[in-house]
Amino acid sequence: MPRSVSQKMGIKEGTRTLYVHAPESALKSMMLPSLEVRATLDGDFGYIHLFAVTQAEMNDMFPKLSVHLGATGMLWVSWPKGRKLGTDLTLPHVIRIGYSHGLVESTTLSVDGTWSAIKFTHPKRGKVYKNSYGQLPSE
Repeated sequence: MPRSVSQKMGIKEGTRTLYVHAPESALKSMMLPSLEVRATLDGDFGYIHLFAVTQAEMNDMFPKLSVHLGATGMLWVSWPKGRKLGTDLTLPHVIRIGYSHGLVESTTLSVDGTWSAIKFTHPKRGKVYKNSYGQLPSE
């Protein structure tokens, strides 16, 4: 049996979760487990999912969300594929913005016919991250 999008994303049942601008159709296609979904940005989260259409929106929201990401949490960012919905986001833009706010990327996947997604996490201490699209801030 094929794995669901949420299984590919590594989302575990009961995880403290926050969605930002999430279309109902995208959430439905992810086949999510039962989660502790919160409506406000307070405390730490194991899973945050931002759906952004513009670079400005992502650049504004990403740092606000990343400070609430738990030590082992994941911040997923989704953006419209193929310049749908008038987006100015592409994979290089998404990675650059994420790195500029101190998180590193790993997995990229398709949520549905409209949305792509990429996972950001806290960088591991001592590991050197070399990405042609983005650079972590100097410490």
